[in-house]
Amino acid sequence: MTPAVCLEHATAEVTVRKAARALARAGLVGAYGHCSVRLSDQEMLVCASKAMGTILRTDVGTVVPIIGVLPEGVLGEVRVHQHIYRNRADVGAICRVFPRDVLNMSVLGEAPECRHGLSAFFHPRPAYWNDAQLMRTDELAAGVATTLGRGAGIILRGNGAVTAAATMQQAIALCVFLEDMCRIELSLRATGEAGRAPLLTTAEAIKRADWHGRVEQRMWDHLTFGDAE
Repeated sequence: MTPAVCLEHATAEVTVRKAARALARAGLVGAYGHCSVRLSDQEMLVCASKAMGTILRTDVGTVVPIIGVLPEGVLGEVRVHQHIYRNRADVGAICRVFPRDVLNMSVLGEAPECRHGLSAFFHPRPAYWNDAQLMRTDELAAGVATTLGRGAGIILRGNGAVTAAATMQQAIALCVFLEDMCRIELSLRATGEAGRAPLLTTAEAIKRADWHGRVEQRMWDHLTFGDAE
């Protein structure tokens, strides 16, 4: 398991701004969504509370305690970040996103199968939270974090998804991989032949769920290319 990365504050500010804009450009968020990085075992930095594609280089994030009350102006669903960081010492970054096909898949009441190479990071499949309420209470946020467990991501019924990883580069790549999983699953089901498509075996998934070879860095470079920062 990759250990969590704690970022220095100035580096963290640039990282969350670039990640927010990248997620928006990729169509993984619209007006809603947020991302954060771990600063220490006690604090995280969450991006500015505005549409992620409108975040400017002059916008600053908010330092949030991992255990404690949310600061003034921080979105209520940031509670889920707090609970995931509390539960997972290996998590250094979290993305809260609303990709189109993830949303389409979420209303079917189940998570997609692991069928293609990059889905291996979610093997045997992403977690699924069967509640359409926004995670604006500690009870709901804690439930989502517990259901996520040690997984890389969780799909929320009618409400997008959350990914968690050691670094922001990995967390943002997982958003892309999860959307690809849902697109493939929905396309296969539309043909009526999904039952014939093979699933990744455990052995295959273990081999493919590998961040070596600059996997996350290449995705980060792709998604942030041309960014103002």
